[in-house]
Amino acid sequence: MKRNLFITLFIVFNIAIDQISKVWVRANFEYRETKSLIGDKFIMQYVENKGAFLGMGSDMNPTLKLIFLLILPTLVLGYVIYYIIKTKELDRLSLIAFCCIIGGGIANVFDRIVYGQVTDFFFINLGGIFKTGIFNVADLSVTTGMIMLLFSGLFSKNKKEVLEA
Repeated sequence: MKRNLFITLFIVFNIAIDQISKVWVRANFEYRETKSLIGDKFIMQYVENKGAFLGMGSDMNPTLKLIFLLILPTLVLGYVIYYIIKTKELDRLSLIAFCCIIGGGIANVFDRIVYGQVTDFFFINLGGIFKTGIFNVADLSVTTGMIMLLFSGLFSKNKKEVLEA
């Protein structure tokens, strides 16, 4: 029960931080308004994304959007929730990673249901080294979760190799 409470609270935390940030941006920015956070490297620009990651799928017909941007993600998120609740052997890093992915995913699906689009506002441009599209806290949460899962997989693989040696 304590584990399920942790899962629930961590997912809700991810959703809440994302939704609070989006409400704040919508209240304090004009559409397409840009504000510098750290020079021209870290910028906030309020946009609405009618598609998925980096606007992909924004030109799909309404039926395909419904399937690929609402129904399919909802089914996948539901399965991942089921998986982490049922799989008691998950290490802590993987569990946190899945909670980040689920929380971010739910937050963006919520936006698509309520607003028909997703509010994005962060942009990073480190010159020729690294540049992002415009994203939000939910995207950051999903990406962080995916990176954590990769690390978790690398560490658990190393542990197995050590045990087998």
